[in-house]
Amino acid sequence: MSQEVRSLEPKELWNKFADLNAVPRPSKKEERVIEFMMNFGKSLGLETIKDEVGNVIIKKPATAGMENKKTIVMQSHLDMVHQKNNDTIFDFDTQGIDMYVEEGWVRAKGTTLGADNGIGVATIMAILESNTIPHPAIEALFTIDEETGMTGAKGLQGGMLEGEILLNLDTEEDDEIDIGCAGGVDVTATAEYDEEDTPEASVGYRITVRGLNGGHSGMDIHKGLGNANKIMNRLLFDAFDNFGLQIAKIKGGSLRNAIPRESVAEVIIAKVYDEAFVFDMTSIVDEIKAELHTVDPNLEVVFDKLEEADMPKKVMPPMAQYFFVRAMQTAHNGVYRMSPDFEDLVEASNNIAKVEVADGQLSVKCLTRSSVESSKFDIANGLRSAFELMGCEVEFSGSYPGWSPNPDSEILDVLVDIYEKQHGEKPSVVACHAGLECGILGTHYPEMDMISFGPTIRGAHSPVERANIESVQKFWKFVLEILTQIPERK
Repeated sequence: MSQEVRSLEPKELWNKFADLNAVPRPSKKEERVIEFMMNFGKSLGLETIKDEVGNVIIKKPATAGMENKKTIVMQSHLDMVHQKNNDTIFDFDTQGIDMYVEEGWVRAKGTTLGADNGIGVATIMAILESNTIPHPAIEALFTIDEETGMTGAKGLQGGMLEGEILLNLDTEEDDEIDIGCAGGVDVTATAEYDEEDTPEASVGYRITVRGLNGGHSGMDIHKGLGNANKIMNRLLFDAFDNFGLQIAKIKGGSLRNAIPRESVAEVIIAKVYDEAFVFDMTSIVDEIKAELHTVDPNLEVVFDKLEEADMPKKVMPPMAQYFFVRAMQTAHNGVYRMSPDFEDLVEASNNIAKVEVADGQLSVKCLTRSSVESSKFDIANGLRSAFELMGCEVEFSGSYPGWSPNPDSEILDVLVDIYEKQHGEKPSVVACHAGLECGILGTHYPEMDMISFGPTIRGAHSPVERANIESVQKFWKFVLEILTQIPERK
């Protein structure tokens, strides 16, 4: 682990982040980080609880003179998104994150950094460990599996917490205070098809789409970033119509909440079309690059001709492929509707996250988000219709609610006042298009006053993820002042 990260200020926060990042913590495999956090709480002599689903709660009494303040819940999630570059050799199940400092940012070498939500976790840990930071009574809530289903927040039982105010430390712009977020639902389409033998006199290609930036499928969805699955389908759609291309395999994207950066397909065409196919594909790739040159300047599409020994033996039949590429072309990706109530807020969107075709089976996995339940299911039903028309089974799963903004929040007034005094200007009070746990936690604790904020993080859910050092210092100062200004119990 980089010593230069441990030397950054505030040292208490960055050292806890380095400790945390030494522990593998993929979503749904949080056993090691749960044990790490349990040991941490117990080592401080604090009441430490693991609930039925694996969330960890550590309770710390108020410092002297602050016993009459409202109890606060400080909350962040333990798991992190695991993404790496294709040429990076790294095992997320066994290795800690390899961090370094560059031009005012903390980054990871070829992988996600885990600043989402590790900076929040480290902040809470530093406060729990400190003997000098004044604070009211704290219930530190470390949830699991936020990134792949929010099952930790969903599984938290009412009555576990007594806090009246929740500080969620899981947003990524240091001049924003969040008072609302989107809900989401997973939309998964699956189908089977009878493969047919590869026709004689065929040539094969491996098509690779790569070099896209990717990013968070909520916070970055409005940026017009390229989606590798949609780009791949544009190529397949054209080549099927013009050259009778047939698909053997597709593997695109990896995580439901990450905009897919890469897709690989193995395909065949008749030899007679070989030269025309390459010419046509080159032309289409140039068009796509021109469209995306501002947001994805490093896009590459590579066509590798397959050796005879690597030629696929089976392919998707033309009729099945006809419906598949058209369903994929129809399926909405990106922003669906902007909010009419909040300026510049995406209300509803969809991310075509993962596409797999092989051995007579296909699946398409999407994450649909919206701050309005009705529009969430409007777009989900649009996807369902597109894929059911091609004969797919479509499943909705993992639905979670959004967090409705409360502009009359008492803790919001506190944070706005502190921010203005510290920086001479008001923060932006916003709702975000990410899926924060506040919406779910609010169903268990409907009277809890909730707020969300965090330091500046860029590229979350991708290998270019980075945390701004100066912003983390700003965030730390903000948190410490908030702790002193928590209202008293009424």
